[in-house]
Amino acid sequence: MRVRPEVLFPLFKSVTTLKGVGLRVAELIAKAAGKHIVDLCLHLPSGVVDRSYRPKIGMAEPGRVATLDVEILEHNFGHGRRPTRVVVGDGTGKVDLVFFHARQDWLIKQLPKGEHRLISGQLEQFKDRLQMPHPDYMMAHGSEEGLPLHEPVYPMTAGLAPKTLRKAILAALTEAPDLPEWLDPSLIEKQGWPSWKAALIAAHSPEKQADLELSASSRERLAYDEILANQLALALIRQRRTSLEGRPLPLSDIRLTKALDALPFRLTSGQTQALSEILGDMKSGKRMQRLLQGDVGSGKTVVAFLASLAAIEAGAQATLMAPTDVLARQHGRTLQALGERVGIRVAVLTGRDKGKAREAILTRLCAGEIDLLIGTHALFQNSVTFKDLALIIVDEQHRFGVDQRMALASKGLAPHMLSMTATPIPRTLMLTAYGDMDHIAIPEKPPGRQPIQTSVTPLGRIQEVIDGIGRAMARGERVYWICPLVEESELSDLAAAEDRAESLRAYFGETVVLAHGQMKAQDRDAAMARFASGEAKLLVATTVVEVGVDVPEATIIVIEHAERFGLAQLHQLRGRVGRGEKKSFCLLLRADGVSETAKQRLLAVSTTDDGFKIAEEDLRLRGAGEVLGTRQSGLPKFRIANLDVQSNLVAIARRDVDLILARDPELNSSRANALRILLYLFERDAAARYARVG
Repeated sequence: MRVRPEVLFPLFKSVTTLKGVGLRVAELIAKAAGKHIVDLCLHLPSGVVDRSYRPKIGMAEPGRVATLDVEILEHNFGHGRRPTRVVVGDGTGKVDLVFFHARQDWLIKQLPKGEHRLISGQLEQFKDRLQMPHPDYMMAHGSEEGLPLHEPVYPMTAGLAPKTLRKAILAALTEAPDLPEWLDPSLIEKQGWPSWKAALIAAHSPEKQADLELSASSRERLAYDEILANQLALALIRQRRTSLEGRPLPLSDIRLTKALDALPFRLTSGQTQALSEILGDMKSGKRMQRLLQGDVGSGKTVVAFLASLAAIEAGAQATLMAPTDVLARQHGRTLQALGERVGIRVAVLTGRDKGKAREAILTRLCAGEIDLLIGTHALFQNSVTFKDLALIIVDEQHRFGVDQRMALASKGLAPHMLSMTATPIPRTLMLTAYGDMDHIAIPEKPPGRQPIQTSVTPLGRIQEVIDGIGRAMARGERVYWICPLVEESELSDLAAAEDRAESLRAYFGETVVLAHGQMKAQDRDAAMARFASGEAKLLVATTVVEVGVDVPEATIIVIEHAERFGLAQLHQLRGRVGRGEKKSFCLLLRADGVSETAKQRLLAVSTTDDGFKIAEEDLRLRGAGEVLGTRQSGLPKFRIANLDVQSNLVAIARRDVDLILARDPELNSSRANALRILLYLFERDAAARYARVG
């Protein structure tokens, strides 16, 4: 088992080894930066204080940080809530130094009357006098070298003094070793980057605002190092995975042709291409781990079903895991119908299945009498035992954590894994979050899908909207009405789903049903079933209908307070309509006075239905950390790099890694040892162990 390189030992010592950092301060530093010296080194400044402005008081400008050479003139000690004011001057004017809750004896000692001090802090105008509340520095003459001209400002946590953190970071930087260069010399020359150690020192020594910009050479170098570590780690994990033997699962042309002929439609070219690549993976003898992307309604589930035939033809089993009971049962209805046509035994297992019904499914599964099992988190339970699990399909895979997927994989012998997502993922995030997986996308929607006319309407015109959906319902069409909250909050005046359902029932009667996440599962499913069957014509819901619900007769979706939803979420919700033959509409109801960002979101979703364009715009507006939505998504946490604006560095790093592994797949070169140090520096330890160096 490989261990962290010795050259990094100083960086991974506890911050308590630094002078002046006890346990209490260490706990605060851990909250702000981390537990180790390397965490302090990578905790970069968020601002800079320029103390080079040294005017005479008579010329000093309020609102600036100033360093003044002054004489202490008088003490006016406050009482109760009144602050203490120490009057200082330099012959051209006077300034009040203002202190709240300061001890008199301390002030007299620090600022003795008649002596001179160097004072530095923020100047303010108070009535007709200049004042400086709680100066940052009060120094006797002769100790000016302790006053920094340019002082970095760091992200803080409550209870930690800025001076304490700065002192700890300075001490940490002295521990940082010179490390061997892991970057290609030509790239360093082209970008004009310093070495790692020089970049680190420069990043902590800003003199102006420009030094804090992401484009500053020191910061850009450190960001690239972090991104390179990410890309190399993913590539090594992927290389390791593809080197592991998998189970060859070829699908005969006869079986595939029979299945294709049994479908009530023809595959699109995108579906055909995706299926071809997936089946190629499964028969290759290597273990498949592929991500299938496809916009709402692109037909991913059918591709996954056809892929499962390869496992089933070999006498093995497949499973499809969905994030919700509703979606699992919908997949069950669709795939059981297809299964009957091609002789595949399909079953559904969710947390709702209890008692004898559940035991019967588990018995059949263990005996190999179920070919394809569709389920939710219930599949993770120890009691769920497959006879021979060879393919795992994960729907809306970002809803499941890595540990959950591994738990399911342990139920089979090196099973292939196919993940699917209807959430379009921008290329930058695809490379950084899913770079260890092979990707394939279905770019188009199936034939017959209707374009959805999307419009933004002020909430003040809600009555017109209600009248319009009434006319549509009279024609036999069905309507979704989406609300962002379940019940009224004291902190918000947003419409609640329960209240909106009640008000709409006043117009349309019992044809209105309600579904939200706080209802009992059986009640929610019953409401959705009434809507799907046509017994109900209007479904008021929260985002429980975001993915998977398929009602072709639904032609209108109203999204109330649309400004409160994310861009990708709006696109997902819109995909609930446009699934039948009739023209469909999406009405985005917005409040007055929405933010500029919200306006841009609504404009974007109303002007394009291209999920990938929407994903890129979502990344631009919200940032990488929000786009995938959950901590389980696999998106790595970057401390220095900012994917929102440094996607160009991701592309450079990806090319660099491809070249590194093409030239030296075993990582035996001298550069490889430096790259291994890089992996450990950014704590990509698992991947570092796959690097066959050292």
